[in-house]
Amino acid sequence: MNPYKGLKGLPRNVWLISIGSLINRAGTMVLPFLALYLTQGLNYSVSESGIVIASYGIGSLICAPLAGRLSDKIGSLKLMKYSLLLSGAVFLLYSFVTSYYLLIVISIVLAIISESFRPASMAFISDQTTPKQRKTAFALYRLAINAGMSIGPVAGGFLSAIDFHLLFYFNAAAAIGSSAFFFFSKWEEKIEESESIDVSSTIKLSGTNVLKDFRLIYFLIAFLPVLIVFFQILSTIPLYIVTELGFSKSTFGILLAVNTLLVIFVEVPLNSAMNEWNDIKSLFLGCILTAVGFGAMAFSRDVFSLVISITIWTFGEMIIFPASSAYISNIAVKGKTGEYMGYYQMNAALSFLLAPAVGTWIFDSFGSFNLWIASFVLSLISGFALIANKKLSVSSK
Repeated sequence: MNPYKGLKGLPRNVWLISIGSLINRAGTMVLPFLALYLTQGLNYSVSESGIVIASYGIGSLICAPLAGRLSDKIGSLKLMKYSLLLSGAVFLLYSFVTSYYLLIVISIVLAIISESFRPASMAFISDQTTPKQRKTAFALYRLAINAGMSIGPVAGGFLSAIDFHLLFYFNAAAAIGSSAFFFFSKWEEKIEESESIDVSSTIKLSGTNVLKDFRLIYFLIAFLPVLIVFFQILSTIPLYIVTELGFSKSTFGILLAVNTLLVIFVEVPLNSAMNEWNDIKSLFLGCILTAVGFGAMAFSRDVFSLVISITIWTFGEMIIFPASSAYISNIAVKGKTGEYMGYYQMNAALSFLLAPAVGTWIFDSFGSFNLWIASFVLSLISGFALIANKKLSVSSK
């Protein structure tokens, strides 16, 4: 049995957007090294660099629903093309900015332009696939992103040792190159909507305001706790492994590679195998695995146990993110998929801002053990909140 058989039926356009995203992500170097550039390259303090980086997060939080709405109006493919092209231009401009307040402004501008790609890309995939294809399609898209991200930051490490400005030039080249790929690729005509969800019988909206869709709002609130847990990978997990347990940065990198390799090699076949699963049941299983994996971190103090913990919560990650994207796609009202995806991305941006603050506060105030127990509880809260509400269920045809 071929574990990748689910890929065969995916539309050409899903492959094209995945290839274009791989090109773009392979050049992602600026954001992973922005803190080092600001502190070592421009000699700003850690707190000042934190404000600049936070301004990027604020920009992405603001832009997500607006970009989603714009995607519905002008077309998701067009928005993606120009988002990449303009991002490349802003990356080049960024390399010449040294003023602190201008850095804050340009970080917000960069976020608004570059992060517009996310809701547009997810809306595009939704529009090009049937409900049964969506988990696999989103898994393929995530595979492309993660494969690219395994290249960009590594290359960025070498380039930053030569000259920090090279990060901006290569990142700009990748964004513009990806834009060119999008402009010159031969895209198939949009598929018919014959297999889309009949939302008229399952959803009651007042007017055209998607924020009156109960399922969307409930889902975003219920999903937020487990998102906050996942984003600990950017803040408290490195503190725990390197600072508290005393492992080297290279060991930490190897441990993170476990997550990356699993996502690259397992996520697509896993989601192909789960294509027939209800989205909410998939999310519940993913939250349980996340709870167990992060909870086990409390007892993981050697490399072997850390690998086991990371493997468990990575399986949760591989189930949760394609299923959540598919769910939002399946409940979206026709013609408003971009706006739905925009609010979904806004939720992710909000958790990106909250996670370091919440995680480091618990870590500093109550210790790592209580942090991982809190992560266990938060993941369970999301899982049971999602599975308990029968109104969230949606059947795909």
